[in-house]
Amino acid sequence: MEIITTHLHADFDGLAAMAAAKRLYPEAVMVFPGSQEKNVRAYLAQHEGRYRFARLKDIDFAAVTRLIVVDTREKKRLGPLNACLANPGIEVHLYDHHPATGGSLQGQKEEIRAVGSTTTIFAAIFQERGIAPDPELATLMHLAIHEDTGSFIFDTTTPEDHQAAAFLLAHGAESGAVSRFIAQELSSREIDLLHQLIMAARTYTIAGVEIIVTRIDVPDYIDDFAVLVRKFMVMENVNALFAIAGMGDRVYLIARSRIPEVNAGKLAVAFGGGGHASAASATIREKTIIEVEEQLIALLHKEVRPVRRARDLMSAPVISVPPATTIDEAHERLTRYSITVLPVLEPGEKVVGLISRRVVEKAIFHGLGALPVADYMSTDFAVVEEDADLREIQELIIGARQRFIPVVKKGRVRGVITRTDLLNLLIKDPRQTPVAAEETERHRNLNALMASCLSRRLIVLLRTIGEAAAELGYAAYAVGGFVRDLLLREPNLDLDVVIEGDGIAFAKRLAATLGGEVRAHEKFNTAVVRLADGFKIDVATARLEYYEYPAAMPTVEMGSIKLDLFRRDFTINAMAVHLNPGEFGTLVDFFNCQNDLHNGQIRVLHNLSFVEDPTRIFRAIRFEQRLGFTLGSLTAKLIKNAVRMEMYGRFSGRRFFLELKMILSEENPLPAIYRMDRFRLLHFLHPALKLDTRLKNILRETHRSLAWYKRLYLDDPYAQWEVFLMALTAKLTVRQFAAFCEKFEIPERRRERFIKDKVAVGKIIRILNQRPLGEGGEAGDTAPPPRHGDLAVKGPPLRPSEVYWLLKGLGTNALLHLMGIATRQTAKKAISHYVTTLRGTRTLLDGTSLRKMGYRPGPLFTTILNHLLEARLDGLVRTRKDEKRFVKTHYPKES
Repeated sequence: MEIITTHLHADFDGLAAMAAAKRLYPEAVMVFPGSQEKNVRAYLAQHEGRYRFARLKDIDFAAVTRLIVVDTREKKRLGPLNACLANPGIEVHLYDHHPATGGSLQGQKEEIRAVGSTTTIFAAIFQERGIAPDPELATLMHLAIHEDTGSFIFDTTTPEDHQAAAFLLAHGAESGAVSRFIAQELSSREIDLLHQLIMAARTYTIAGVEIIVTRIDVPDYIDDFAVLVRKFMVMENVNALFAIAGMGDRVYLIARSRIPEVNAGKLAVAFGGGGHASAASATIREKTIIEVEEQLIALLHKEVRPVRRARDLMSAPVISVPPATTIDEAHERLTRYSITVLPVLEPGEKVVGLISRRVVEKAIFHGLGALPVADYMSTDFAVVEEDADLREIQELIIGARQRFIPVVKKGRVRGVITRTDLLNLLIKDPRQTPVAAEETERHRNLNALMASCLSRRLIVLLRTIGEAAAELGYAAYAVGGFVRDLLLREPNLDLDVVIEGDGIAFAKRLAATLGGEVRAHEKFNTAVVRLADGFKIDVATARLEYYEYPAAMPTVEMGSIKLDLFRRDFTINAMAVHLNPGEFGTLVDFFNCQNDLHNGQIRVLHNLSFVEDPTRIFRAIRFEQRLGFTLGSLTAKLIKNAVRMEMYGRFSGRRFFLELKMILSEENPLPAIYRMDRFRLLHFLHPALKLDTRLKNILRETHRSLAWYKRLYLDDPYAQWEVFLMALTAKLTVRQFAAFCEKFEIPERRRERFIKDKVAVGKIIRILNQRPLGEGGEAGDTAPPPRHGDLAVKGPPLRPSEVYWLLKGLGTNALLHLMGIATRQTAKKAISHYVTTLRGTRTLLDGTSLRKMGYRPGPLFTTILNHLLEARLDGLVRTRKDEKRFVKTHYPKES
C-alpha cells in the first residue's frame, strides 16, 4: 500500500504538493496526518469530490510499503503516520523545500530543492516530464506558491517560483483564487485577537536587528493564527516577527522573517517545530508562555547574525523637504512626525542640506518663518553609501559628531541613520549589555489612574519613596498586589516596594526622612518601615530567588527588577510601577501581565513554580476565588502534577498554614475550600478530611452564623479564620486534630485553646441537640418535648439559666463554631438566645446591696448572686424589689 501525506495542520503547499504527487503516484492514497488550516478546509469544501482522501482510522499502518512525504522531512510532523516508518522494508520518497535538521528523514528517493514552495518542485518536475496539469490542479498549485512565497515577496522566493507560476498560468490557473482563499477578510473576533497581538508586541534590538516578539493567551484553539501573524507583518511592516500563543495546555509559535539575519526555521526547530528561513512554526508542550518567550529571546541572541551595514541600520522612507519650503512649513513637518532633523532634497532625491528643529525654532523666534529653509540649512555634512560599514558610521557620528547621516545609493537618498540608531546598536549588543536592557517596552503611564484611585497622602508618600531612592542612586518600584489592585481599581494599602540597590540602606534613609522605625531582615535583604501613624511599608532588594530543592525556602541573590518580577508567583502579581521622579507612575510589565488581568486568568510564570514552592497552590486558589478569575489550563494541570507528585512532602508546615489561614480569612472562603477539595488538597491537610454532605452543611451554616453575628455586633472582634478552621476540622477526633496542629506548626498556646474549645463544644452540642430551650419558669417545669423530623428531642427543656452556665465558658469563636455544627433549630435557638440576651444579663443587686441588707461578706455572696442571676435569667425576678424578696426568701438571715 502506498500513501501520500504531508505535515500536521496542512497548508496550501502541503495540499497542492499532495495533489501533484498523486499525478506521479496514481496508485497511492492521499491521507492527512491531522488537521488542516481553515482556508484549506474552505477550499476543499468548495471542491468536494475533486480530491479523495482516506481517513486515518481506515489505514492499516502495518500494510504501508511506500510513504510519499511532501512539504516536510520531520518525523514528528507526520503525527500518527510516523508509525509507518517502523515497517520492515518501508520505502520513503521525500519532496521538500525546507532545510535539513538533525531530525530529518532520509529517503530512498529525495527531491529537495531550495525554492520558495514545495509545489514549485512539482511544477518543475511536470515541465521536465511533459505532464500538463488540468486548470483546477494548476489553480491549486498556483495558490500554494503564492501563499508560501508571500506572493513572491519573501526572501526565500527564487526565480524557479516565478517560472513555476508562469507555467501554471499557462495551463489555466485562475489568479482570482488567490484573493478568495489567501487574502481573506477577518472576522470581528480575529480583528480583536489581532489588536491584542499588536498591543502585546515588544521590540528587541539584537545585534542591530529589530525583532518583534508578541504573545497572546486564549482558552481555545485559534484556527487561523498564522493568518493573523501574516496580517500583523503587513500592517506593521515588520521584518522579523515571532508570535507566541497559549491555547489550552499548549503553546504555539509562529515565526516569520524577511531578512537573512533571522532564520525562522532554525529557531522553530529548537522548539521541536520546523519550517524554512522565512516561515516556520512549532507546537510546544509542558511550558508556559513566559518560559517559551524567555527561551526564544535567549536563542535570538545566540542565532541572529550582527548587522554591520548602513542599509540595515537606516530608517526609511525618508521624511524630507525641498529647498523652497518655508521655515514655518518645516516646523509643522518636524512637529507632525516628532523628528529633530529634516534632509533637504533637490529634484532627483539628491540631498543638499539638513535643517534641524533647533535652527527652525530659533528662526521662528526671530520672525523668519516665511523664509525658505535653503537660507538656513546646514550644508556641512557627509553621506554614506548603503554598503558603508559600522566603522565608517561610527567615525562620522562619534568622531565628526554628525548626529544625522543620509544614506545614499548612486547619489539618491535611500534612508537616514541617527545617533540614536548607532547608540541602540552599540548599547544593545548582547556581548556588551545584559538581555534585560535590550527590550523596548510599550510604556503605560498610570499617573491619572493613581490620582483617581489613591489618596493624596499616599501619592505624596510614593513620590517621597522615589525621591529617597534617587538620592541614593537607586531605582524604586511599587510591586505586586498593590499594582494589581490599582489596575483593577480596588483599594489596597499593603505597599510593597522593591529597590534596585541596597534595600536595607534605602529603608533606613526613608525612615529617617519620614520619622519612622525600621526592622531589617539581613538574610533576605528586606526591611519594614513603620511610620508614626502605624502605616507599614515593606521594602525588598530586587532579587532573584532560586530553590536548592523542591519546596525549599528560597535562596536569595541580587538581581534586577525584571528578575525580581519573574520570580513572583503569578503573572497578575508580576508588575511594577516606577516611583523615581523622572519615571514616576510608569508601569513595568515585562510579561504582558495586563492581558491576564484583563482576561481574568491566574497563570504561573514558569512550569516549575509549584514544584519550587507548593504553597503557591493555595495562593492560586485564593486569588482565583477572591478575584473571580479562572486558573489557566496549564496552571491547573501543573497544580494537579504537583499534588500527584506530593511536592508538599518536604515543606515548612507553618508556610502552608499561613496560606490556609489567608484562604479562611477571605470574605467567603467556601468556594476556595470546594476548589481545594477538587485538587485533593483537603486530603493533604489531613487524610480523614472529606468534603461530604455533613461537612458542607457545617461550612455553610458557619458562614451564615458569621454573617448573622457580624450584622448584630459589627464592632465585636472575632477571628473568622479560626471559626472556619474549627468548622473544617469539626469531624476530626481530638487526637487527629492535635496531629493536624502539630503538622502545621500551630503555636502551642493557640493549639491548646483550639483543643480545649473542641472538647467543650463536643460535649455541649450533644446536650443542645437532645434538649430544647424552655421558655423559663420554676425548676421542675416538665413541658412535653417537641418533635423534630423523625426523632424526638430527649430530656426536659433547658431553662435559660442552664443554657447560660452551659455556654458561659466559651469565647465568641467557639460560640460561632457551635452554632455552625448544631443540627437542630432548638440548639441554634439556644445559642442565639445566649449570644443576644443571656450573656449580657446582670443582677440589679450586688455585694454592696447585700451588705446594706445585713448580710455578712464571704463565700455566701457568690452563691446568693449566682442563684439570683439564675432567677433573673429564668424570669422569676424582674425588679429590684423582686430580687430583694427572692434573697430574703431563699437566704433568711440568722437571728
